[in-house]
Amino acid sequence: MAEQDGLTVKKNEDFSEWYTQVVVKAQLADYSAVHGCMVIRPHGYGIWENIQKIFNVRLKELGVKNAYFPLFIPESFFKKEASHVEGFKAEVAWIERKDDQEERVAVRPTSETIMYDSYSRWIRSWRDLPLLINQWANVVRWEIKQTKLFLRTREFLWQEGHTVHETEKECDEETMRMVHEYKEFCEKQLAIPVIAGKKTESEKFPGAVYTTTIESFTPEGKAAQCGTSHNLGQNFAKTFNITFLGRDEGMHFGYQTSWGFSTRLIGTLVMIHGDDKGLILPPRITPVHVVIVPIIFDKTKDAVLKKAQEVKAMLEGYDVVIDDRDNYSAGWKFNEWELKGVPIRIEIGPKDLDKDQVMMVRRDTGEKEAVKTLTVRDTVDSLLEDIQQNLFNKAKEFLEKSIVRPNNFTEFQKGIEERKFVFAFHCADETCEADIKNKTTATARVIPFEQENVQNASCIHCGKKAKYSVYFGKAY
Repeated sequence: MAEQDGLTVKKNEDFSEWYTQVVVKAQLADYSAVHGCMVIRPHGYGIWENIQKIFNVRLKELGVKNAYFPLFIPESFFKKEASHVEGFKAEVAWIERKDDQEERVAVRPTSETIMYDSYSRWIRSWRDLPLLINQWANVVRWEIKQTKLFLRTREFLWQEGHTVHETEKECDEETMRMVHEYKEFCEKQLAIPVIAGKKTESEKFPGAVYTTTIESFTPEGKAAQCGTSHNLGQNFAKTFNITFLGRDEGMHFGYQTSWGFSTRLIGTLVMIHGDDKGLILPPRITPVHVVIVPIIFDKTKDAVLKKAQEVKAMLEGYDVVIDDRDNYSAGWKFNEWELKGVPIRIEIGPKDLDKDQVMMVRRDTGEKEAVKTLTVRDTVDSLLEDIQQNLFNKAKEFLEKSIVRPNNFTEFQKGIEERKFVFAFHCADETCEADIKNKTTATARVIPFEQENVQNASCIHCGKKAKYSVYFGKAY
């Protein structure tokens, strides 16, 4: 039972070790015998299932349909798009075949090429557009040197949407629509505040015209990319011959987007919401909303358990667990469920039977109150909404306090050293951006959509005329 012991480090003293202990001891994930890979345990996968369930509803509302494409990608497909293959060169895992004449295949690091081969056969006319397809899948990127569960693993789970449009305008609209869908999803469902904007040219997706992103900032002082939406223009359409007969009876190349988020979201919410007791899960994506812990004594055992079942029945529609294990003390159970981040704990003992009440404890603040049985449902409804909002408010406050605005490059360097999210003007020159990275190890994370007046601003590093303001920070 060592895995269920409490945390041995504090979040603000050894963040990396704290994070690993939370993920493992709260039974979200575990290390695998396969180097660089992880096992997602039921509690962690339950979060991912809820993310899928909620986002699938939204995808259907947007007219996106789910499909599935092969895990393996022929080498010739990669070679068709030069910048794409170069961008993934170091990350691709290849399968060598020596028993026949088949060409070498890769385990997908992303699915553009294999999907677009099919698209080239499916699309014939403008009437076939827009084509809106998403797949939930696993991908492999073989660059990992040190495994960090959910954040850096060779294999991870994600969703990837791939769309084809008739016009450049529709393609732009889809790119922007999805990055804002991601922002709304993260903030409303995961209670993670993010900054939405574009990537710089050097940080954009290989083969894209431009990349949009949502970036969060963790208490470790690092930015975490929570989702990206890419405008691919006609680059891949020309490579894979995705053409259609237009309204003018002429042949045209399609305009494309791709967009996705991954199980990295789970790691991000652990870091942002967790505390020294373990996880704190947002109610809208938690696998368990309420745990009921009966306080059991021999004389009142049957009555207390009966009451627990009655309370559970009152909470129909929520995921509720009754922890009636008799080989652990109530206090041990309290600690375990706090570690697992369940939003609400309900305690029922003999004294509560006499008063026709339960004791209700909220995980985010630890506040405890006596609640009459008749009002249990209303109280849970209210508390879950309040917990969801409170988690977002706290995370938003942290993000805002983490942003610094330097007046010169010395202050810029100090901000990075102090693990802040540094907001500064930049000239957009890739050489200048690379120099900043070499000097500070920080990268340009996001050019926010909401730009400040840069008309008279100068680049924080080289002093040339600024083109935009951008957030810099260290990242996972």
